Amino acid sequence: MRVIRLYGPRDLRLTEEAAPAVATGETLVRVTDVGICGSDLHWFEEGGIGDARLTRPVVPGHEIAGVVASGPSAGTLVAVDPAIPDGVCPTCLRGYRNLCPSVLFAGHGMIDGGLRELMAWPAHLLHPLPPGLSTTDGAVLEPLGVAIHAVGLGHLRTASAVAVVGCGPIGLLLIQVALASGATSALAIDPLPHRRDKAARCGATLVLTPEEARERAGELAVDVVFEMAGNGAAVDQAMDLVRPGGRVVLGGIPTDDQTSFSASVARRKGVTIALVRRMTDDVYERGARLVERGLVDVTSLVTARYPLEKAAEAFESAVIRQGLKVVVQPSS
Repeated sequence: MRVIRLYGPRDLRLTEEAAPAVATGETLVRVTDVGICGSDLHWFEEGGIGDARLTRPVVPGHEIAGVVASGPSAGTLVAVDPAIPDGVCPTCLRGYRNLCPSVLFAGHGMIDGGLRELMAWPAHLLHPLPPGLSTTDGAVLEPLGVAIHAVGLGHLRTASAVAVVGCGPIGLLLIQVALASGATSALAIDPLPHRRDKAARCGATLVLTPEEARERAGELAVDVVFEMAGNGAAVDQAMDLVRPGGRVVLGGIPTDDQTSFSASVARRKGVTIALVRRMTDDVYERGARLVERGLVDVTSLVTARYPLEKAAEAFESAVIRQGLKVVVQPSS
């Protein structure tokens, strides 16, 4: 089978490898769609993310969907949950599988991800897609799950006002999920015109550049701010925009593994800060229901599709923020 491996920063190579062995409890999946995530771009550009570094050539990609390739469920379209928690540690037993210290994660460390034609994966982490959802839609259920989890951390109340700082794919999904969850206004902030335009089409009630938002911060106090840009200026802007007693949910991943903000502003407002790490248990099913019922549009977020042999071109396109969600299709 054909496989893409990352050997170092910007060093993606197409190789031929044997099909994976299928262990007990696993299912063989023919991978059809893999979305490129912002965290994938950290691996691609820097050879790591946070305090994790590339220690061997790894197959990237954790936004995965495909078709069951063998067994009684052969032909079933599935989304692949990329996280394998141990299920027995105190953190998992408390219900925080996304925070499992021993989690195995596709495209990270010793665990190969989705940029290959076939992958063997635990059967219980394969989520059948409902009728009407394509496998490309299925790949976007992973970032949608992150957005759903982030909204949960925001503790949205009915008729809340929210802001999203950073309108990449997860930010755009956040706008839709927040509105579907009872928010009545959504401010979207991004420096890129095409992302601001898409934010408006996703339901944002006000769309601004970061500079415009700074000028109007005093009049724009909102209940919850979701930061999805991954830089200090965006975090500071979140603190400026949130109302006293409000919540700021940090989801952006900074390049230098450091997050800072004006402590005096946050302290005087008594801001509650939450940080997003991946997602909780039931988000695939909840996300699929939102898409099925037309409450969240994932299809139009995918603006480019590349075959496996052009994966490097796909990553370069994503790095310069062309379009929105870039998808690689190993077996289309």
